[in-house]
Amino acid sequence: MTHIRIGDTAPQITAKNQNGKPISLNDYKGKKLILYFYPKDNTPGCTSEACNLRDNFEPLKEKGFKILGVSPDSENSHLKFIAKHSLNFDLISDVDKKVLKDYGVWGEKKMFGKTKEGVHRTTFIIDEEGKIEKIFKKVNTKNHTSQILEAYEN
Repeated sequence: MTHIRIGDTAPQITAKNQNGKPISLNDYKGKKLILYFYPKDNTPGCTSEACNLRDNFEPLKEKGFKILGVSPDSENSHLKFIAKHSLNFDLISDVDKKVLKDYGVWGEKKMFGKTKEGVHRTTFIIDEEGKIEKIFKKVNTKNHTSQILEAYEN
């Protein structure tokens, strides 16, 4: 799983969003970024997670958060996913899995008794200076916003 630790500088991102627009971590400088990695558009857990973040966009925005999702799906898949679920944040298309590998969330997983390569659902909170502030390895897809906000209550 991920080799990144709290306090590390977040690996730079050079990728494209659902519209083919280049995305970089520098685009989020001065904001807290919820960078969440998920396996596949339009699957039950991934849809729950995306919709939970969408539904809580305003409370997260009020706390200074921006949201960016990453999966190995194509730009076209992301466009459809965003349209179908009215998502209000960008998704990175990482078909070559570079960003997934840089963040250490692509690797071997066991599902239904079989071993295969895939995305380990993980969320990184990157602070205003580009450092890893929090890492969520056990994401509660239906209540992910609560997980994030509760981590900042103390």
